[in-house]
Amino acid sequence: MSTALTPARAPRSSAGRGRVIRRLVPGALLVLLALTGPFLAAHPLDKPVTAPFATAGDGAPLGGDQLGRDVLSRLLHGGTALIGSALLVAAVVTALAALAGCFAVLHPAVGRAVERTADVFILLPPILGIAIIALAWPGGGRWAVISAAIVLGTPYAVRVVTSAAAPLAGAGYVEAALASGESLTYTATRELLPNLRATILALFGLRFVEAVYVISMAGFLQIGPQPPAADWALMIRENSSGILLNPWAVVAPSLAIAALAISVNLAATSLAPHSARKAVTTP
Repeated sequence: MSTALTPARAPRSSAGRGRVIRRLVPGALLVLLALTGPFLAAHPLDKPVTAPFATAGDGAPLGGDQLGRDVLSRLLHGGTALIGSALLVAAVVTALAALAGCFAVLHPAVGRAVERTADVFILLPPILGIAIIALAWPGGGRWAVISAAIVLGTPYAVRVVTSAAAPLAGAGYVEAALASGESLTYTATRELLPNLRATILALFGLRFVEAVYVISMAGFLQIGPQPPAADWALMIRENSSGILLNPWAVVAPSLAIAALAISVNLAATSLAPHSARKAVTTP
């Protein structure tokens, strides 16, 4: 019977890997394009090359913005900082949440403190929290928005990890590790975290998408990057008054933000089940 089942599993495994790769490619290509965009731009970041809100034409495939700068060149420049900031936020939030969530389920006192703190921060409206933190930060700017996104995103992520880790806290291998005198740090990092790979991977993807939206919203409200920075959200705000003259000045950065969020989200959701299957079969 085992020999009959073996051939049936291989095609499904190959098909699953192919599906994961197909979902990874768009996000990877978009991130690569955004990171290498400044090297592909035909014009400098702040050099006017057309009339204000000029329509698409020679030398400016997407036309000009409110100051006559090439929209395509600014679009290629604008993704690097956004993706780098979102990756930093997602990595920090996921790491903090993974550690705090695992310690919370292993230590009841820590767990109660973590839950109460998370509940307080979750009740804080995101836009209000961003405004308070960003405006109180000396000089404001992108680092203020990054800090705000980390502070506001970590509590929810901690609750997600805690919920996923709670059933595992009573597993035999965790109890055996604690009974043998292993430290909480060892038990959390060596016993719990490896079995939460799927949850943490999916959480990283969701936090990245959320960070993109938070940073974009802050840019649109001019809380973060300031002109003449080439930021996709800032481009939308700056050029909204001329959307009827050159729609691409607003539509192009809007599509870039949406495509980035959707492609990364699809990649994360396709990897999460794959990681879960590996976690079950890996000794």
